[in-house]
Amino acid sequence: MKKQITFLIVALSFLAGTVNAQKKDIVDIAAGSAVHSTLVAAVKAAGLVETLKSSGPFTVFAPVNEAFAKLPAGTVETLLKAENKATLVKILTYHVVAGNLDAAAVVAAIKAGNGTAVLTTVSGNKLTASLDNGKVKLTDEKGGVSFVILADLKATNGVIHVVDTVVLPG
Repeated sequence: MKKQITFLIVALSFLAGTVNAQKKDIVDIAAGSAVHSTLVAAVKAAGLVETLKSSGPFTVFAPVNEAFAKLPAGTVETLLKAENKATLVKILTYHVVAGNLDAAAVVAAIKAGNGTAVLTTVSGNKLTASLDNGKVKLTDEKGGVSFVILADLKATNGVIHVVDTVVLPG
């Protein structure tokens, strides 16, 4: 039930701000979402705003605030400190793939890969996509799992897929 409520809140948050989404870039869309305030703060702290506002295109797997809350206590606060910028950049760019991979393209890649698609992220690390009960599942290099809970938020410079867990590079 909690997952259904979270999904509904995420969906409504984006529906309210996506009427003009085609005129907004990835950063603007995330900044307009109440459920992505932690992600937006992290992108700012990492100095990635201009990169994610550039022409791209980018595919972003955007964790909701609840995803960051799943990390051990104090992790987000520690990552936002200036001395941890390189680690924060590595984690955030692990959520970004160069190119415009909408949900259909991700599913097609999974099917073409006989059940898995290995995506090379902007960080240079690998993220594995698969299907689990009809949902796109991302498995990080450490074995952590995240699910896409809302797909295909189109931006002027790519697409956002909302995910329920922060994925971490190996």
